[in-house]
Amino acid sequence: MSKPSLRFWLAGTLLAVPLAAPAQEPATEQVLGVFLDCNTFYCDFDHFRREIAFVNWVRDRQDADVHVLVTQQQTGGGGWELTLAFIGLDDFAGRDDTLRYVSDRDDTTDEIRSGLTGTLKLGLIPYIAGTPAADHLVILYQPPAEQAQAAATQADDPWNFWVFELRARGSLQGESQQRFFSGSASAEASRTTDDLKISIEASWFGNRQEFDLVDTLAGLDTTIISTRNSYELEGLSVWSLDPHWSAGVQASASRSTVVNQDLALRGGPAIEYNIFPYSESTRRQLTLRYSVGVAVFDYNEVTIFDKTSEVRPTHNLRVGLSVTQPWGNVFTSLNAFQYLNDLSKHSVSLFGSVNFRVFRGLSLNMFGSVARIKDQLFLSRVGLTPEEILLRQRQRETDFRYDISIGLSYRFGSRFNNVVNPRMGGGGGVIIMM
Repeated sequence: MSKPSLRFWLAGTLLAVPLAAPAQEPATEQVLGVFLDCNTFYCDFDHFRREIAFVNWVRDRQDADVHVLVTQQQTGGGGWELTLAFIGLDDFAGRDDTLRYVSDRDDTTDEIRSGLTGTLKLGLIPYIAGTPAADHLVILYQPPAEQAQAAATQADDPWNFWVFELRARGSLQGESQQRFFSGSASAEASRTTDDLKISIEASWFGNRQEFDLVDTLAGLDTTIISTRNSYELEGLSVWSLDPHWSAGVQASASRSTVVNQDLALRGGPAIEYNIFPYSESTRRQLTLRYSVGVAVFDYNEVTIFDKTSEVRPTHNLRVGLSVTQPWGNVFTSLNAFQYLNDLSKHSVSLFGSVNFRVFRGLSLNMFGSVARIKDQLFLSRVGLTPEEILLRQRQRETDFRYDISIGLSYRFGSRFNNVVNPRMGGGGGVIIMM
């Protein structure tokens, strides 16, 4: 459901309004128990609890009558499509429903939050109808204005689906003997329709660090300066062939002091197959993507292979799995890259993250990545200085890379989670690092 149509539907359909009990008072156990499963930026749980006081918000799925799973993905226009899956449990088992709220790119956080709240209210109505809380609700009807109806049906788009975005960011930190600056900027143009997606993006990232080294006894008074800069221009065109197949062309140009590349050009065609229909992408995806192309490199310094520039054919295979279900979520990808004119120059990387509900109150969180690296063509024959190594100015030679973390969380106590009390719980403050 698009955002404009949802706005008018909410205005002219069911709006549940509590007639009794302030929002802060926990509801009785006869009222519908709802478990909210949402990790998106726009899920303001405190706001939901204040605005939707006719249900019991519970902390664990096992105590719920309805499990609400919220996922999101960005739209071609720069907004967000938020999908709400209502999953019936216990007496409501088998009663499932899905609603969608789509925001405009110019909507404020409060506007998106309000639209999401209205959609959540609307989705809970069929479940509330079979509980005692239904006797304390009223239904309001507000006919949409004719002008608004006409605006909602207009299809004229002077931009022809093109969306442009400019971003810039900078940060500055300092102490008496050290200073840090980092900045980034990007510009993006994109056009997204059901049949074709086009994206063009240019970006820059820079970092500068200064360290004053002063030792009067040793006669040392100097400043070490570390700088890193990278530039990139990327382009992508993807055609939708059917509910499972996609084909595209991708190209990029980049420059980086970290990897000894004055210029790197890459490009070529790609094809992707999703075992699940793309219409289910917010809940599950299993994709296989294969691409071939050409890579052109111009190096700042002579490499360990005695190259100042080179051209190499490449191919790449990527398998990706993304699943968001009531028991948790999983994301993993396997990426294999190889230079076709020298098969010994290759890399294989595996990434994965899991958030799994083991049983009531206990959740397992795992994140990890591991890579075999045999394709560092850019390594400089000159080598690295100790300062470049310690300050991570340049990429070092390595055969592998890994990153692993694991955690458990266990929550117990009251099953209800209705009360909102923000006193002395947040706001601004000063953090002093010792």
